[in-house]
Amino acid sequence: MSFNQEFELLLRARYPLIYVPTREEERVEAAIARVAQAGNRSVYTWDFVEGYQGNPNDAGFARRNPLQALELVEKLPVSASAIFILRDFQRFLEDVAVARKLKNLTRLLKSQPKNLVILSPQITIPDDLSELLTVLDFPLPDFNEIKGELQNLLASTGASLGHRELDALVRSCQGLSMDRIRRVLARAIADHKAIQPDDIELILEEKRQSIRQTQILDFYPATEKISDIGGLDNLKDWLLRRGGAFSERARQYGLPHPRGLLLAGIQGTGKSLTAKAIAHHWHLPLLRLDVGRLFAGLVGESESRTRQMIQLAEALAPCVLWIDEIDKAFAGFDGRGDSGTTSRVFGTFITWMAEKTSPVFIVATANNIQALPPELLRRGRFDEIFFVGLPNQEERQEIFSVHLSRLRPHNLQSYDLERLAYETPDFSGAEIEQILIEAMHIGFSQNRDFTSDDILEAASQIVPLARTAKDQIEFLQAWAAAGKARMASRMSSQMMGGASFH
Repeated sequence: MSFNQEFELLLRARYPLIYVPTREEERVEAAIARVAQAGNRSVYTWDFVEGYQGNPNDAGFARRNPLQALELVEKLPVSASAIFILRDFQRFLEDVAVARKLKNLTRLLKSQPKNLVILSPQITIPDDLSELLTVLDFPLPDFNEIKGELQNLLASTGASLGHRELDALVRSCQGLSMDRIRRVLARAIADHKAIQPDDIELILEEKRQSIRQTQILDFYPATEKISDIGGLDNLKDWLLRRGGAFSERARQYGLPHPRGLLLAGIQGTGKSLTAKAIAHHWHLPLLRLDVGRLFAGLVGESESRTRQMIQLAEALAPCVLWIDEIDKAFAGFDGRGDSGTTSRVFGTFITWMAEKTSPVFIVATANNIQALPPELLRRGRFDEIFFVGLPNQEERQEIFSVHLSRLRPHNLQSYDLERLAYETPDFSGAEIEQILIEAMHIGFSQNRDFTSDDILEAASQIVPLARTAKDQIEFLQAWAAAGKARMASRMSSQMMGGASFH
């Protein structure tokens, strides 16, 4: 259901107080005006500085007086259909007189065709008004709306773009507010007197800026390749088979959009690296979600941030949404001690995961599978759950090769990769990278290049996690061996039966 349809339904159902969290005042007011016109309703718009505007009889009324702004509702005839738009009114909701007046009006308006609409950049609702206010989200502009705006701008400049170039430009604008789209395109026109396909990079930079300002998602640069991952052959094959799953050809074939992956396993085994490589390989933007940022102190704000995150991710689709260490985010999610906020955020999140139809591919990583709620592991949330275990000897050799090819591409043959892999049992990929850095320090301090012996010396000084967290890792391996997850490595099944901890 679109915003206009849902808003019109709330008006007909006589919801007295509607709260619209948005930073796009001009656009939402235009949408409200269209609904009002279709329903033959008058619109009164108020702000603190100018008072009421747009109606000659009430111009300037209730300037700098929010309580008086509410009194206008009672001055109109009982049968008059009207919508009162109150800009930034959330700032006055803590005032006892304003709160009391809103409660009184709620009783009155149940029998009158009048509605109050509060416009606010974010949701800040006091506890005593939470039952009276109905929150209605206003979505970012969709594909067709952006396309229409671009076509109008192109017509005004006398320029034209091909169908493909125009669609690519529209997709690059998705996830931005209409004001930002107009601003960045005006910048492009000021720079070279026209809108060009090359302006996509300019739009992407604006998008990065916009996402940074939300302080919920990070626009993460993905430069890692699938070939940068050592081992994990089953997982790589699974990803490669789905490389074209976001294309229009896949839709025509009848394939649904891939939903996502949960990568569970031991720390430092390449789960986060895989998330970056997926985005790079599929040529999709990578958004990183820090779930901790969803939680805020004010009532209702955490839920609002969750909805904002979902709206932004869907507007940027197709994209990869990377949730690192999801186990830490929702550990103890039953809500004890936080008035159920964590439970509500979790409920909103997993419902979206199960019901989403947008091409947002979720890559979640987890180290402690015991901390994950059972609802998250249920089929339908993710396409697949992979267990990423410790690399075996063959995979360790591949990991050494990947790192040394990057560090010493012209001298790779001087390192005994087979011996290095054999002498580092139970080391994770992250630990192998660390011993290479330590070996480089050894060589650098002696004014020479580092050798295989330096690498082994560095390895002898590190106690791998497989030994310090033996019980936790054995539990993870037993969990995976019980068929709860698919093995990321082809050789993992052999390792499950006899992992060694020296």
